[in-house]
Amino acid sequence: MIRIGCTGFHEHGSLNGKSKLTLYEYAQYFPIVELDTSFYFIPQEAHVQKWLGEIPSNFQFVLKLPGLFTTHQTLADDESFESVTETFRSRIAPIMEQQRLYCLLAQFPASFTCTKEHVDYLRALKSWFPEQIIAIEFRHASWYDTAIIEKMHAFMETYQYSLVIVDEPKKLATTVPLDFFITNPQAVLIRLHGRNDAGWIHTGPDARAYRTLYNYSDKELKEFAVGVKKCQKQAQEMAVIFNNNSGGHAALNAKTLQSLLGIDYQGLHPNQIDLFE
Repeated sequence: MIRIGCTGFHEHGSLNGKSKLTLYEYAQYFPIVELDTSFYFIPQEAHVQKWLGEIPSNFQFVLKLPGLFTTHQTLADDESFESVTETFRSRIAPIMEQQRLYCLLAQFPASFTCTKEHVDYLRALKSWFPEQIIAIEFRHASWYDTAIIEKMHAFMETYQYSLVIVDEPKKLATTVPLDFFITNPQAVLIRLHGRNDAGWIHTGPDARAYRTLYNYSDKELKEFAVGVKKCQKQAQEMAVIFNNNSGGHAALNAKTLQSLLGIDYQGLHPNQIDLFE
């Protein structure tokens, strides 16, 4: 199955004309969502139960690992990776028990380059989450250097990591290429950030508003659909997440790709139009 969705659910008002969507409303259109809130803080049990109460039976989540696990944050004096892992796993346990977790996402920063130290860190990360599928996203081109890419792919396969297939700006030396290589067919994850070269390296307090400001053209989405179909031949499950949220383009781009792939989702929440058909 190919599940298409977006990062977050609030900001996709282009779907129904509202300024802010609820998860229930979002689930009228898509069968999966990526939640980034878990990157900033470990979700409370009440939040997890609320999410589960707003989704249909076949809906799934991509949950970002807390920034502590992706070198964005550091451990507090009274913390260990094992203790934080235990807390995180216990909080999201209902999602796992109800089989609503598509995968955990570890999005590393550009400073996480291909070094022996960082490869060893990836080994440790797997030991903290041995039973969950973890999708790994790199932000530095060193991981895709022609001299080591085959070994990197093999490493990902050995540790059963799902290497994220990433679409991001193409003209910068440090960004990663669009690599349709599958390292874990159980749960392939594709993330589209847009191709705004200038915005990707924009700095300042409003940097996030520019980084993913991009509207994919129909031509680009048609080309991308070809790659998705190619992956489908090897994958058991696939998820395509649009993260080009800054200008409100993600949801409509996602619906266009869904149409290009000829996908008709069943089991979503009913919307007002459906109620009168």
